[in-house]
Amino acid sequence: MTDPALPGAAQLSPLRVLLGDRTFLKLWGAGGLTNSMRWVEMLVSGLFAYELTRSAFAVSLVLMARALPMLLMGALSGAVAESLNRKYLLMAGQVLTALGAITIAVLSALGWLSLWHLWVNGLIGGLVWTNELATRRRMVAETAGPERIVPAVAFDTTTGSTTRMLGPMLGGVLYETLGITVAYIIASVIYLVALGLVSTVSYSQPRRALVPRRLFAEVAEALRFALAHPALRAVLGVTLVMNIFGFSYNSILPAFGDRAFGASAIEIGFLAAAEPLGALISGLALALRRGPQAGRGLLLLGSTAFLTVLALAALAPSLWLAALFLMLGGFGTAAFASLQTGIVMMEAPVEARSRILGLTTTCIGTGPIGVLVLGALADGIGPPFAIAGFALLGLFFLALVAFATKR
Repeated sequence: MTDPALPGAAQLSPLRVLLGDRTFLKLWGAGGLTNSMRWVEMLVSGLFAYELTRSAFAVSLVLMARALPMLLMGALSGAVAESLNRKYLLMAGQVLTALGAITIAVLSALGWLSLWHLWVNGLIGGLVWTNELATRRRMVAETAGPERIVPAVAFDTTTGSTTRMLGPMLGGVLYETLGITVAYIIASVIYLVALGLVSTVSYSQPRRALVPRRLFAEVAEALRFALAHPALRAVLGVTLVMNIFGFSYNSILPAFGDRAFGASAIEIGFLAAAEPLGALISGLALALRRGPQAGRGLLLLGSTAFLTVLALAALAPSLWLAALFLMLGGFGTAAFASLQTGIVMMEAPVEARSRILGLTTTCIGTGPIGVLVLGALADGIGPPFAIAGFALLGLFFLALVAFATKR
């Protein structure tokens, strides 16, 4: 590998340098594997819940469980990740998700699987996901070095986009052809493969004492700093808007596809994959981009573009046109996902980064608010109008965030 400190390294594509780093590749690969199975689980559990109840609200309840721990524990998890070894935290989470998946597979095979089992498993998965930004994503950015933070995070988000694209497609195919039992068996095996990758990573971090009674004070300190900093304030505000009014549409995709287009499980999987496809293309462009690293302006622009296109997709007359709109919306979500972490890594002090990423995770955890309201609205006025109305509300609040984060 070319040493990034040498003059010749500056002439290389940032992506080429990153792909020559084994530690980066292992962390990137582990993220891709676990994220793909996370999306498989989400679609499969949503399809099972909808098939059992025929209620969009029931699907929302099952999927809400994955975001609830982020809301309740996100900020504290960031403070913990400042003290405990991030590699070991990441490995512990992979063990928990593997155990949860195999438990669901066994219950399904025995014919004992109920909605509350999926809800509890979702809580476990959400608790593990709470540490994603403060552990693995921070490790990815640190491995890349300060000059390649945005390309590294952008390339990592392309993996997330790929898994969000392939995961639902695979989940739809698995559910319709092999059933929920096999889907969860495959997920448990993949989680263990990711665990093996992370276990071979050489990682060290500055250690600080974990003082439980100080955790809330440390979180409050990070919050005061973030709110006083325009770019970090924008990250928190945009994350709130996108997760409440934007990404909540995923929770009712089974109901949206069925009621709007009479779609099959496989077609719903393709619909779920459309936005990640656009995000994959755009994320690669960000990863390959040279020059000054992007910032708050692109974060706001990308989020605005996604919510606008989401409203159009919800009211599209055909499934394939809706999928096309969602794919275009993916160009905006790639910018959002890359800069959500990238801005924190560039603007926050080293000793506070995990705490501010934990605060960002808490903002992500507000998604259940949107999921529950959107599910109830969808049962009342129909999924298309519910999604479109939510997206328009999101644009209004995004405008408020832009105004509140001016320097």
